[in-house]
Amino acid sequence: MTAIRVLVADDQRAVRDGLTLLVGLLEGIEVVGSASDGAEAVEVARRERPDVVLMDLRMPNLDGVAATRRVRDELPGTEVLILTTYADDRSLFPALEAGARGYLTKDAGADEIERAIRAVHEGRTHLEASVQERLVAAALAAPLQPAESPDLPDGLTAREAEVLGLIASGLSNREIAERLYLSNATVKTHVNRIFAKTGARDRAQAVRYAFEHGLATAPG
Repeated sequence: MTAIRVLVADDQRAVRDGLTLLVGLLEGIEVVGSASDGAEAVEVARRERPDVVLMDLRMPNLDGVAATRRVRDELPGTEVLILTTYADDRSLFPALEAGARGYLTKDAGADEIERAIRAVHEGRTHLEASVQERLVAAALAAPLQPAESPDLPDGLTAREAEVLGLIASGLSNREIAERLYLSNATVKTHVNRIFAKTGARDRAQAVRYAFEHGLATAPG
């Protein structure tokens, strides 16, 4: 089995070295490079073509959000997992918009970091529990409204736009069903139709689509 190739990007040397050591000890995972700022992360990613980049957000020269966007635009085969101190709206929403598939805070344990790396490498989303709670709290504080315009993109219905907005807020299918008083099966049908119409392969891509098309708005 080919090892998952990981690039570690963090401006704090102690953190960077610690992550490099931790990740390098995980079975089936190989650290292929490290970077001390966003610009270097993009440069090393271009050269090494890692499967996953562990990306901090607050870095000099080029911040983690901008670096994430460049990596995802230039290297579609490379996924980005945010590993940062911050889980506030100003950090979280832009990172997801930029294409990050996972988001952890730096108090995450080794087991969760490993699960997150494997998940994003497989094309799945991995959000730390506290981050999911933050998304839900943001949705409850500022509920997203479905677009009223008949000209929704890609043939989305008003109900599908509403479901997509709730996905972007971090709600699970079960939570969406409870919120909209629908059955789980009905919500699943809506989600499948959203994926088919938007071309999204998973919820992370659906979230990005929602922000890009104005169907979701970061609180504040």
